[in-house]
Amino acid sequence: MQIVKDELFITSLQNTLAYIAEDSISQAIHFDHELEDKIDNLTYMPLKFRPSLFHKDENIRDLIYKGYVIPYLVDKDKALIIILNIFKGIDYSR
Repeated sequence: MQIVKDELFITSLQNTLAYIAEDSISQAIHFDHELEDKIDNLTYMPLKFRPSLFHKDENIRDLIYKGYVIPYLVDKDKALIIILNIFKGIDYSR
């Protein structure tokens, strides 16, 4: 499957990395590299992660990484994985 990154994801990721870089540039770089590895691994098991809590479509999944939610759409017909966004997760325990 091919991975495509939506413009919203790209913009949100840039904002997230800028925020992390305020404390540590090396941590921002490390975050970016590890996240890229996790996203690349989706090609092997695209349905590995839970169905999204934020969408009603079973084909949209939530990759969770270091407290961030990365929703992505699995389009089996087109053999695509579309990375939709990245945002800080919500604490449902309260």
